[in-house]
Amino acid sequence: MRHPDRSSPRRRRAGAALLAALALAPLAAAATEAPPLPAAATFRFESQRQTLAMRYRDVAPTASANGRTAVLLHGKNFCADYWRETAATLAGHGFRVIVPEQIGFCASDKPERYQFSLHQLAANTRALLDALDVERAELVGHSMGGMLALRYALLHPQTTTRLVLVNPIGLEDWKAKGAPYRSIDAAYAAELKSDYDSIARYQRAHYYDGDWKPAYEALARGLAAIYAGPDGRAYAWNAALTSDMIVTQPVVYEFDRIAVPTTLIVGQRDRTAIGREGAPPTVAAALGDYPALGREAARRIPGARLIEMPGLGHLPHIEAPERFRVELLKAFEVTR
Repeated sequence: MRHPDRSSPRRRRAGAALLAALALAPLAAAATEAPPLPAAATFRFESQRQTLAMRYRDVAPTASANGRTAVLLHGKNFCADYWRETAATLAGHGFRVIVPEQIGFCASDKPERYQFSLHQLAANTRALLDALDVERAELVGHSMGGMLALRYALLHPQTTTRLVLVNPIGLEDWKAKGAPYRSIDAAYAAELKSDYDSIARYQRAHYYDGDWKPAYEALARGLAAIYAGPDGRAYAWNAALTSDMIVTQPVVYEFDRIAVPTTLIVGQRDRTAIGREGAPPTVAAALGDYPALGREAARRIPGARLIEMPGLGHLPHIEAPERFRVELLKAFEVTR
């Protein structure tokens, strides 16, 4: 259900400041000529006894409309703008493209009290699509967005026509492999310390296997701007809650239930693994082996296709936009 804007002046000022902070970071603009995403719209809905606002972008086709809708689901440490190249590619081939920012992230509301689950985020996404009169959708999920896309497809197999999973996390159960659990309070304390240096250090080591380029720096600075902005503490709290969601709600045990056409696009240098920092050395060394994880996932998801991208890490669509574009169009079975 849609609602008029009921946010307080203070919340609107904070939201405007956040959007301004995000605008300071050009994200991958230096590496792409893709146009900016359209201005964010707001979807208001009732969830868990509160009215919440989800921001999203609705990108119209820039070629003859093909009647298909793609939904791009962001990762935990990213916002809608990092999809600009992907959105432009799909819009240029006739797709309508919806790019939501999930509750708890970026410019969407960050509630103090919310029972985060992949099921709830999937329900929120479905509610948004219903409000936009989108019945059937093809999902592209990156990182945490890959976990969300899988859960969405499990819940809505009849209205999910395709999954494209780009270096999804959740291809393994980190805690079952020996990574220690970190409480929400401990995670929150760590999130409060986040700044550009800590973000860049983590992303360089885990996402890019030691590599670093201007496009990566822009993404890290955009995230650091959120932590440093007026919503910083709320963002840190929601980040702690969603980290707990990611660790405690694995989808890896349900791969054999996926019933929609699925393509995995996996950068082979990715080493992302939640909880590696506190794990024993032998456990830490074994986690995040994306070449092996991608192959195992493709084996277990019925009919899945695996596209391996050598030399790339956690963000193929940012690291090598043109290479990724070619593989994305193959995944969507677009020939022209």
